[in-house]
Amino acid sequence: MIPVRGFEGATVAVLGLGRSGLTAARALRAGGATVLTWDDGTSGRDTAQAEGFEVRDLTRPGAFDGVVTLVTSPGIPHLYPAPHPVIRAAWDAGVAVDNDIGLFFRSLDHAAPRTVCVTGSNGKSTTSALLHHILTSTGKTAYLAGNIGRGVLDLDMPGEDDIVILELSSYQTELARSLTPDICVFTNLSPDHLDRHAGLGGYFAAKRRLFAEGGPDRAVIGVDEDEGRFLANQLQEAPVDDRVIRVSTGKLTGPGWLVTVKKGWLSEHRKGRQVASVDLRDIPGLPGRHNHQNACAAWGAARALGLGPRDIEAGLRTYPGLPHRSQLIATRDGVTYVNDSKATNVDAAAQALQAFKSIRWICGGLQKDGGLEGLHPHLGNVARAYVIGREAEAFALALGPGVETEICTDMATAVARAYTDAQPGDTVLLAPAAASFDQYDSFERRGEDFATQVAALT
Repeated sequence: MIPVRGFEGATVAVLGLGRSGLTAARALRAGGATVLTWDDGTSGRDTAQAEGFEVRDLTRPGAFDGVVTLVTSPGIPHLYPAPHPVIRAAWDAGVAVDNDIGLFFRSLDHAAPRTVCVTGSNGKSTTSALLHHILTSTGKTAYLAGNIGRGVLDLDMPGEDDIVILELSSYQTELARSLTPDICVFTNLSPDHLDRHAGLGGYFAAKRRLFAEGGPDRAVIGVDEDEGRFLANQLQEAPVDDRVIRVSTGKLTGPGWLVTVKKGWLSEHRKGRQVASVDLRDIPGLPGRHNHQNACAAWGAARALGLGPRDIEAGLRTYPGLPHRSQLIATRDGVTYVNDSKATNVDAAAQALQAFKSIRWICGGLQKDGGLEGLHPHLGNVARAYVIGREAEAFALALGPGVETEICTDMATAVARAYTDAQPGDTVLLAPAAASFDQYDSFERRGEDFATQVAALT
């Protein structure tokens, strides 16, 4: 555990007692702070009380008397669509609001490790895990934390030769009061979490803050969207500026540091010269264009950390993939079953639909803002869509007339129908294009249910 610095003898309140909240409370106590805790649910409060923390209802008048900082969990709204009542109370009391990421950066000692922060709409987890795999395969000591792996304050204090890779959501980058990463990665941007940021501009601003206020030594920027181009341009100071590494899945030219992929071939260019290339098409852990983009981002970060092309390529080829992200579940009678439950938005699902041919597509769930129109150009490979979720009929209608649909509602029915219909060469793909919370408590549980249903049949 990393003891939180700067609060010895002070009183700090923690709101939200899930994984990150409880870890923050323990780390604050280890650093000498007096910790007050609160959660809207009784189970979190009971857990904190069992660990010896004082539980105080932070919504009551005077609850913030003597408190210097409130540490909140990422899932709790702090501005849009409306601030949590405890956040408002902290504002009114003049109490600073922070999160565990801010506490992490303020608590690193003089022998600080190098830190790589990865953000974006899609591909954050794969890029982070892939970079971690590449580093550890070369014998380096690297830690994976944040939204993936362990809670960041649950790590032992890393040494100066170590590397910490943090996957960060917009919820985390927007609120952290201290951000001092060495390298930042921006994968891409597509509409997501718009209610939490009052629209796409607020969503991008939350991610941009990691670069604008973090001041990284190097930035790896996906430039396939205008927001990425804007960000890269803001960070560079000359046409040739090695502090910015541009990443693209399309044609990219110029004198700067570029990592691109075209028809499955990754290429690195510096000062107008190609310095490395790798064929990604036969790497089983990185199927499809979207994973090739992730490979480019991880390549750029690894190069910024000083690794050579051969070591990076070796790591790419041994990468096993992540659960629920284009995860191969089974192959039987010529039919492949793939779990991409992490495809919780339209852009991620569109990428998955482009990675396979002749798809039996399991989709549906809690729709996000923006509708499903972005999927329409990518439905050509779909033989039939098997729609799940409480609003399966509305989801199927939103797909339009371009794809044959079947209302299944639940996962067991969808998998059984896809299994019956599938022919050799087909891929049964779970890529929901929606959140899971209408039927599951997480995308992981949804993916696990898919895998269980497939195993029962195959």
